[in-house]
Parts: sequence; C-alpha cells; structure tokens
Amino acid sequence: MVTLQLRQIRVPPGQRIILVDVSWQVFEAIISELGEHRGSRVAYSQGTLEIMAPLPEHERSKVIIGDLVKALLDELDLNWESLGSTTFKRKDMSAGIEPDDCFYIQNYKLMIGKDRIDLTVDPPPDLAIEIDVTSKTQISAYQALKVPEIWRYESKNLEISLLQGEQYEKSLISPTFPTFSITELIPRFVEMARTTGMSSALRAFRQSIREQI
Repeated sequence: MVTLQLRQIRVPPGQRIILVDVSWQVFEAIISELGEHRGSRVAYSQGTLEIMAPLPEHERSKVIIGDLVKALLDELDLNWESLGSTTFKRKDMSAGIEPDDCFYIQNYKLMIGKDRIDLTVDPPPDLAIEIDVTSKTQISAYQALKVPEIWRYESKNLEISLLQGEQYEKSLISPTFPTFSITELIPRFVEMARTTGMSSALRAFRQSIREQI
C-alpha cells in the first residue's frame, strides 16, 4: 500500500480529485489538516471524498451572486444570516459539504451569533449556492443533510433545485422569492457585473427590484 501525505497532493484550479473508501475519521482529519483558510472545498458522501479547487471566474460569480441575494433580501426587508462556505457535516448521515455560499432566511434567528454548527440539533441552510456543475457526491451530501433549496449557476444559467422527499427536483420558482423570476434576474445581473462592474450592477439590480415591489 502506498501512503501519501495531504501536503503532497496538489489540485490545479478548476480541477478536482476523488478519493474513495474514506472513513469518517479520515474525512475529519483531512478537514482539520486543510484548515479554514484555503482555496479548496470538499464534499463527502458515504465514503467518497472530493477536493475541488475553483477557478478565479468561479469565485467572481460566487461573490456577485451572493451580493445579489443579500441586496434582494435587504430590499424585501427580510432578515438573514450568511455562513458562506462553512463546512456542514453529520456523522450519522456520513455526509459533509461546503457550499460556495449559503443563507439562513426562514431559520435566521437560530443562527444569530452561532460559531459552531451541529446539524443534529441545528437546521441546515435554507438556501445553498453552487457555481458550476454539482457532482453526484455533492448532491448526495445535500440530500443527506436535507438542504431544502439549491441554486446552481453554470454557463450563464441558473437552475433552482428543491428537495422533494429524498430527491431534488428542478423548479422555475424559488419558494424563498416566489414573486421574482430568479432564473432570469440573477444571470442577467451577473453578466452585467462582468461588463459594467459589480457596483454598478448591484445598483441597477436594486433599482430593478424596487420597481417590482
């Protein structure tokens, strides 16, 4: 058997590595060794571990979509707590995930001031955001943790997936923002941010929302 140390593994930007037959104890040890301040993200489900390294354009999309969601929540006078790419995990479900971004909206009160998340007692995020294609491992982890709503952005398109029972189903409507065409609004202003800049796109987005309220 060949044994490698984690520091020997390099994941190029835009790529991922998949490790199989990874125990929960090893998964937690890897999370601990990787630390909190890193560019990579992980997903774990039933012994399969993915380590992903996003591209710069991935991070740009993540930031602007997160800012658009915050602007929309503010314009609607909705309270929220954002936990970014926090590691969410449950040993009893053998699942762990780090979304690109996530929000507590319906359950925001329960998260105020929380520094540690225990999904055996705390709820999962109400909304998770993923940039690019979400892999089978990631979807399985989200299913196990029962995250009710996922937005997946790829190639200028936004897809909304809602947890229905044990499976995710595509939806044209976000139950969090039912009166807005999210699948049209978000991609349009993400592209505007690429051409006119983030600040001007956010101002235009806020004005658009005010006109629809």
